[in-house]
Amino acid sequence: MAGGFGLIFSLLGTRVAIRQFTKLGYGQEVREDGPTSHHTKRGTPTMGGVAIVVAVVLGYFLAKLITRSMPSASAMLLLLVFVGTGMVGFLDDFIKIYKQRSLGLRSKAKIIGQTIVGLTFAALALSPMLEDDRGQTPASQAVSFIRDISWLSLPMVGAMVLIWLIVTGTSNAVNLADGLDGLAAGASMMVFGAYTIVNIWQNNQWCGQSDITYGKCYDVRDPLDLAVVAAALTGACFGFLWWNASPAQIFMGDTGSLALGGAIAGLAVLTRTELLLIVLGGLFVLETASVMIQVTTFKVSRKLTGTGRRVFRMTPIHHHFEMLGWEQVTVVIRFWIITGICVAAGMGIFYAEWVAGT
Repeated sequence: MAGGFGLIFSLLGTRVAIRQFTKLGYGQEVREDGPTSHHTKRGTPTMGGVAIVVAVVLGYFLAKLITRSMPSASAMLLLLVFVGTGMVGFLDDFIKIYKQRSLGLRSKAKIIGQTIVGLTFAALALSPMLEDDRGQTPASQAVSFIRDISWLSLPMVGAMVLIWLIVTGTSNAVNLADGLDGLAAGASMMVFGAYTIVNIWQNNQWCGQSDITYGKCYDVRDPLDLAVVAAALTGACFGFLWWNASPAQIFMGDTGSLALGGAIAGLAVLTRTELLLIVLGGLFVLETASVMIQVTTFKVSRKLTGTGRRVFRMTPIHHHFEMLGWEQVTVVIRFWIITGICVAAGMGIFYAEWVAGT
């Protein structure tokens, strides 16, 4: 139900957002140094991420209301990091629109906002106040791959820093991928779909049950309710993609990309799959790595030789392929395929570990 409601609210809500934001003149500014084909996108309504955020929240709570079940601590924390990072993105988008420029919040201001959200999420997720009747907190102080790695347990401060890094890094990574029509929405939808399955599987093999007969159980708090939120996120991205596919009638803006990245990070932390996220979100890792390589190479070469050499024609890497002459739709579809391969690999690793029973 949450997935269905998320899809419907996003599908209809985005249409309303297009109409209202167009009327208010909330148009997108584009990079002057970007591909020339993007100049035609100037003025397209932005901040469509508002529709995604509203659709997910309404979808989740309406499903809980219909089923007469109480929200869990884990689900509320996931919504906290989702909405919180979305609010940081909203401020960024609003400044861009108000000042009519392609730069919104300064990088330091954006990091401060993400830090407040990330550390608040970390502190609450690790807090003993949110332990269930088994003494399980929503997040763990141990680093995790498919489950907690016991010998990599961190002190409280170290765990909070790790969670902050995951939230900040992932939200920025999705933000970098949001440069072509439908790219971030489609890729995020696949990752959220994977996490829906992961959470359902963890619920079926949950350590809180007494009938586990094969393999290790999963020590995760509220796995089924996390699946509900993940389903709402999947549906909301799906509905938004109707309007965001090329040629996009609206952009999600930083409101959407930071929120989706925050939700992906939250799911990785709360499902104890922090390192598996590197595989599932392989496309976002690729986008971030391309920027890091480009900046590092440019700075080092300029310092050593004074030339300022570049590895790619333009980053993030999806723009590199545009500059090579690939059509935007071609880049998006092929990057979706890459995401599908990453998600399939991640799910394969997740299932193989359970089958091995180790």
